[in-house]
Amino acid sequence: MTDLTHFVGGEHRAGESGRFADVFNPSTGDVQSRVPLASAAEVDAAVANAAAAQLEWGATNPQKRARVLLKFLDLVAADLPHLARLLSSEHGKTLEDARGDVQRGVEVIEFAAGAPHLLKGEYSTSAGTGIDVYSMRQPLGVIAGISPFNFPAMIPLWQCGPALATGNAFILKPSERDPSVPLRLAELFLEAGLPPGVLNVVNGDKEAVDALLADDRVSAVGFVGSTPIAEYVYATAAANGKRAQCFGGAKNHLIVMPDADLDQVADALIGAGYGSAGERCMAVSVAVPVGQETADALAAKLTERVASLKVGPADAEAVDYGPLVTQQARDRVERYIQLGIDEGATLLADGRGLTVPGYERGFYLGPTLFDHVTSGMTIYREEVFGPVLVIARADDYEQALALATDHEYGNGVAIFTRDGDTARDFTARVNVGMVGVNVPIPVPLAYHSFGGWKRSSFGDLGQHGPDSIRFTTKTKTVTSRWPTGIREGASFVIPTMQ
Repeated sequence: MTDLTHFVGGEHRAGESGRFADVFNPSTGDVQSRVPLASAAEVDAAVANAAAAQLEWGATNPQKRARVLLKFLDLVAADLPHLARLLSSEHGKTLEDARGDVQRGVEVIEFAAGAPHLLKGEYSTSAGTGIDVYSMRQPLGVIAGISPFNFPAMIPLWQCGPALATGNAFILKPSERDPSVPLRLAELFLEAGLPPGVLNVVNGDKEAVDALLADDRVSAVGFVGSTPIAEYVYATAAANGKRAQCFGGAKNHLIVMPDADLDQVADALIGAGYGSAGERCMAVSVAVPVGQETADALAAKLTERVASLKVGPADAEAVDYGPLVTQQARDRVERYIQLGIDEGATLLADGRGLTVPGYERGFYLGPTLFDHVTSGMTIYREEVFGPVLVIARADDYEQALALATDHEYGNGVAIFTRDGDTARDFTARVNVGMVGVNVPIPVPLAYHSFGGWKRSSFGDLGQHGPDSIRFTTKTKTVTSRWPTGIREGASFVIPTMQ
């Protein structure tokens, strides 16, 4: 078993706090390493490194910064097999899914490499007599990112890519459950030419988070995780005068209209509901068939498909999904399954008690399917974050629309239909931030912004896309006048366009 490190000032640094957390291999259940949990003093050292390094990096022209990102992309492509294995070994997602995790992060780096264009300001000549007005975008300084376990490559890259491209220094506090990929990405950035100290990785728990939130040198904080912690980070950051974007939980619905292709719907629900063991904030966890005939047919198709799913170790071939990330995560999901039974839902498939031969100590849970779930049940209201799909039947379209609109979470939603009028009405009226039409997981591409509504998101700007450039920069507006030799005397009136 090895001890992992922090990455500060361009070098690996051993933990000094004396506190560690175990990092498991979810497929086997074995502890494979320990990750240090930083003290406030260690966070302070990382922030000091970042603040010192940012001055020169922020003054570097955007084209040169973009070249570092482009070199980083080449290095990631060459290292992709290693990154995928490393990610799978700590998270438990399949190798194919792990490669997708990295790729979705890479796409944001590709977008951020366009910083020379994205940072162009605006210019108005002759806004007044002899007066020009122009604006420029400048870096905030030091930005911190707190990333979750479920996407140990994608979310850190979503957070740091735009921040680095726009001239900021960045401090990443990754999940202590799977920290090795973030550390490797920091090494690759350094190899690509990023100056030491511009990107630092500090492992830790609440002590490290609170130290980042309290530090006056940190100008902005990004967070992805559960809603209670997102709300805490947002409120604490705001109280300390920081800009914040904090993304929390989700309960994503997929509305199934009677005219939908049910085979297509069933396939979409199986992939979106059970992929990555359901440990995705954009996982579809609620199917909403409209009409009893639609619901009966869909339940039959899902039951058949669920029975054929293969669960096994992350590095095995022909596995649909792997284990959950920890024993605690599996125990939590199993408690939700029991709650569903106790509250009267119909259990069509029970994933508890699954044993994978040769991997008896792994954190496996089979696919679970409930029918006749109502809006008052716990498994409907709360985010389960596991391989559990529920069917909440709706009598008509308006009731289905209301289920998604009225839920406290508003991250993603989808509708499957062949009718354009219905789809258009749904996209206009549903109170959810990201909408899919015949697309089960409506994650926008990197050049559009990602973000949910209601209690899925705190802050007014999304991740990646144009919002990421706005979040990581501040706008400076200059009003310029060059004397013409004509003296007009003092004016005591506020400037106007007259």
